[in-house]
Amino acid sequence: MKFLEDRMKILLVIGSFALVAGCAGTQETEDTGDAAAAAETQPAPAEPVAAEPTRETYTVVSGDHLWGISSKPRIYGNPYQWPLIYKANSDKIEDADLIHPGQVFDIDRTASAADIDAAIQHAKTRGAWSLGVVEESDKAYLAR
Repeated sequence: MKFLEDRMKILLVIGSFALVAGCAGTQETEDTGDAAAAAETQPAPAEPVAAEPTRETYTVVSGDHLWGISSKPRIYGNPYQWPLIYKANSDKIEDADLIHPGQVFDIDRTASAADIDAAIQHAKTRGAWSLGVVEESDKAYLAR
């Protein structure tokens, strides 16, 4: 037990020195009115950070379905959000119950909280899945 306490103290001391050394490297420049001198001591402006992409794509593989795609952590991580994929790709998906390997779907990252809530509500109240038939509730959801 004493050994562990000693190691913790050593780590605390090392961490303290690292913190002090990091702070010592930060200096303020004195305002001398010399813009050139100030520019030399100022850090370069940060490069603009690219915005996170608002749309991604997903390529359907054999065995996929909208529920499963939506549940993938890199997509939405929630199977009930499958209507978002359906709506974003309504030009590519005739029947939400029937998708095909090789189809490339847009994954919308701009959905509002209201859009997400509407998608989840639709998924929970849609009714039975049946291949080859476009459910009336799906048509109503797309019309929103």
